[in-house]
Amino acid sequence: MIQHLKIANYALIDNTQIDLKQGFTVITGETGAGKSILLGALSLLLGQRADAAVLRDPDKKCSVEAHFDIKNYKLHNFFTENDIDYDNTCIIRREIAENGRSRAFVNDTPVNLNTLRDLTVQLVDIHSQHKNIELSNPFFQLTTLDVFASLTSETDTVSTHYKTYTQTRGQLKKLRDQAQAALAEEDYTRYLFYELHETKLKADEQTELEAEAELLNHAEEVKQNLATAQHLLAEEERGSLTQLRQTQAAVARISKFWAKGAELTARLESMRIELEDIHLEIETSVEDIEFDPRRAELVTERLNKIYHLQKKHGVESVEALLSIQKNLEAKLLEFESYDENIKTLEAQLETQRAELAALCNALSDKRKTNIPKFETKISDLLKELGMPAAVFKIQIIDTYDFTAHGTDAVSYLFSANKNTEAQEIGKIASGGEISRLMLSLKSVIADSVALPTIIFDEIDAGISGEIAEKTALIMKRMAQTMQVLDITHLPQVAAKGAHHLFVYKDHEGTKTESRIRELSKDERIQAIAAMLSGATVTDAAVAQAKALLKA
Repeated sequence: MIQHLKIANYALIDNTQIDLKQGFTVITGETGAGKSILLGALSLLLGQRADAAVLRDPDKKCSVEAHFDIKNYKLHNFFTENDIDYDNTCIIRREIAENGRSRAFVNDTPVNLNTLRDLTVQLVDIHSQHKNIELSNPFFQLTTLDVFASLTSETDTVSTHYKTYTQTRGQLKKLRDQAQAALAEEDYTRYLFYELHETKLKADEQTELEAEAELLNHAEEVKQNLATAQHLLAEEERGSLTQLRQTQAAVARISKFWAKGAELTARLESMRIELEDIHLEIETSVEDIEFDPRRAELVTERLNKIYHLQKKHGVESVEALLSIQKNLEAKLLEFESYDENIKTLEAQLETQRAELAALCNALSDKRKTNIPKFETKISDLLKELGMPAAVFKIQIIDTYDFTAHGTDAVSYLFSANKNTEAQEIGKIASGGEISRLMLSLKSVIADSVALPTIIFDEIDAGISGEIAEKTALIMKRMAQTMQVLDITHLPQVAAKGAHHLFVYKDHEGTKTESRIRELSKDERIQAIAAMLSGATVTDAAVAQAKALLKA
C-alpha cells in the first residue's frame, strides 16, 4: 500500500505531501482543483512518459515520490533479479529535469522505465474513466477471466511453450527458405568444387613448376654455360682442377720444412674435393639438361590452369585455392544436411505442437469450468448495483490457431434489460452501465489478486442516489483486503470513506496552487454538505451529511 506521497513542482502543485492509510480513502474537491493532477503525478510512478510541460517552474526539476509498504507481497525475487536493495518500505521516485528528461529510482537505485513498470504494476492499479474502454478489449476480457480463475501459472506455461513453438517454427521456415535458395546455388558450387578437386592441386607445386618452366625455357643457354664451366674446371693443362692439384703438390713438398705447409695442404685438399664434386655435378647436369618440348608444353598448361583458377577466384596462391576448395566442400556438405535438419526440426515442431495443444486444451477446460462461477458473481454484483435484470455471459471462441494465451478468444455479452438478448458489451452498454460492470469486475478480481492498492477515478460516473451508496459499499468491502482510493463527486460515496482527502486551490500566493489535506470529522460534514447543496451550505444539507456519515 502507499504510505506516503510527495509531489514537487508538478503542474499546479508546488510542494505537497500526504500520508495515506489502509482501507477506503475518498478524494473530493471542486472541478479543476487538481484531482486529475494528483493522478497524473501518480501515473509517473507507474512509468508513464514524462514531459517538461508539467513543470510548474520550468527552471526547477519535478519530483514525485511514494513510499510503499511491500512486506506482505513476496517481491524479494524481483529486487534480487534487478539488483536492487530490498526493504519492507519501498521508495519509488521519478524526476523530470528542466530539459524534459526523466529518471526513475527504486530505493535510490536508478532503474529504466520497463523495470519501473514491472514493479509498480504489482503495487498499484489506477482505474480512470477512459479505462472503461478496456472492457470491450478481448485481451482484457480474457485476462480478467484468467485472473479470476487463478490461471496465472497455466497461462505463463502456455506462453512459454508458445514462444518455444514459434521460435522452432521460425527456424524451420528459415531453413526451408535456405534450402530452396540453395537449390539454385548448389549446382554452381558443385561445379566450382569439382573443378578444383579434379585439378589435384598441391601446396608447393606452383613454385616448382615456375622454376622448371624457367629452366626449360633457357635449357640451351644453361647447357652451354655448364659445358663451358666443365671445360674450365677439367681442361688437362690449364683447368682449375689441374692447377689446384699442382698447387697442392707444391705446398705439400715444402710442408716438412715450413710449419704452415701441412695446414695449407689440408685446406687445398678440401678445396680440391669440393671442386671435383662441383665438376661431377656440372658434368651430370650437362648430360641431364635437354630441352623437352613436350614437357615444356605440359608445364605451361599446368601453370596456365593454376593461373586461370587463381584469377577466377581472385587469389594469388595455390594455398588460397586449396582453402577455397575446402570451403566449397563444406558448403556442399551443408547442402546435403538441409534435408536431414529439416526432418529433425519438423519432428521437433510436431512434438512441441502436440505439447502446446495439450496445454491449451487443459487451459481452455479450466476457463470453461470457471465461467459459470464468474458469471454468477458479476451478475450478483450488478443486481446489488441496481440492475436486477442484468445478464452477463462469457462466450468462449476457438481461435483455431495457437496464440500466446492459448486457443481461446473471449467475448463478454451483456444485457441490462429484461427479455433483451445479451450482446457484445461495446455495442449496447451505456456509460453508467459500463462503470458498474467495471466496478463489479474489479471487485471480483480483488478477491483473487493480492494487489496492494487500487485507485478509482470517478468509477461512480453516471450513477446517483441509492446506487451510488451501493457502489461505495462495494469499494468499502474491497478495502477490507486492500487500499482503495476513490476520486468522487458523489456525497453518498464520499461519506463511506474511512478517510477523506480534500483537494483545493490556494490563491494566496503569487501563483494559484493545488493543495491536498485530510479532513477532520467536522470538515467532512461541511465538505459533504457542500456536495449536496452547492456553494451555499444549508442546515438541511448539514443534517443530511451527518446522516450519511452515520449510515
